[in-house]
Amino acid sequence: MVRILFLLFISSFLFLTPFHVSAQEERAAPRSGEGISAFLQRNKRPGKAYYLEFLELNKKQLRGKEELRLGVKYLLPPLKKGSGNTAASSNSSASNSSASNSSARSGNKTIREPLFGKSLAEVKVTGNRLQGACFYVVSGHGGPDPGAIGRIGSVELHEDEYAYDVALRLARNLMEEGAKVYIIIQDAKDGIRDDQYLNNSKRETCMGDPIPLNQVARLRQRSEKINALYQKDRKSYTYCRSIFLHVDSRSKSHQTDVFFYHAPKSVNGKRLATTMKNTFESKYDRHQPNRGFSGTVSPRNLYVLANSSPAGVFVELGNIQNTFDQRRFVMSSNRQALAKWMMEGFITDYKKSK
Repeated sequence: MVRILFLLFISSFLFLTPFHVSAQEERAAPRSGEGISAFLQRNKRPGKAYYLEFLELNKKQLRGKEELRLGVKYLLPPLKKGSGNTAASSNSSASNSSASNSSARSGNKTIREPLFGKSLAEVKVTGNRLQGACFYVVSGHGGPDPGAIGRIGSVELHEDEYAYDVALRLARNLMEEGAKVYIIIQDAKDGIRDDQYLNNSKRETCMGDPIPLNQVARLRQRSEKINALYQKDRKSYTYCRSIFLHVDSRSKSHQTDVFFYHAPKSVNGKRLATTMKNTFESKYDRHQPNRGFSGTVSPRNLYVLANSSPAGVFVELGNIQNTFDQRRFVMSSNRQALAKWMMEGFITDYKKSK
């Protein structure tokens, strides 16, 4: 009888041990606009080793293999001995000269940008792939001009609101990789938003200056703002690029992919637009292999491209009237994916420029 009880005790112990171990697993959910590097950095697991281990642990839960989903609690890699808070120093070489306020914290540079909203105002520089690069991020329209207007039921979708949210997400991603970033069109209240239907407003300014209603005056204002900044930045940065984000308006039946335009005689602009298009094409091949990608690159004599000094790319994110295209920017996860892919396009082009 004693022998039987002893065997039952051992069996129970062996059965319960794995459950006890799994209960010690640490999980966390990402914040809005957070990429994997920033997510791991916030959870005291910076660096490539943690990144690769995280991908392996969560490969079935990640969107498109390397994209986080809001509301999902991901399994964190076990902390290595001697890591803790001091582990944050592994990426301390990353440097950022943003137009925002910055300070060093826990061995990493932290940029404070209130335009991203309270919960995302602090941006940790977790990489250095864009160290030494400078960007002027411009969302289309704004202020008195909402741009194109689409509808889902009784809800109006304003181009300037969706282009602005993608612009903020892109700016934040670029900052995380060590770039200096200027957000040319600004709304002091909105921040990065995860709503499907973004509230419409006329608060936007051109870095604090009221946006004119007249189209030519409006475009001239943002070009002149970029050029004034570029005159100073060109002395410190060999790679300066501008990006103009818009949402197109065509017939409801016309589904489009993302289009990229460059100034007709700009060699650097053409290379950037082509690199962006190739990046998007590779993403579509990976995530939607049977769909194909029909986005194109072409020269276009647009005012902001022709009158802004740094090489630039003009991006049309989709047709605001088309039901399928609307999903590309109404869903916050898709807005984040657009920003991430454009950032990766910039990284590739930056490497080519060297």
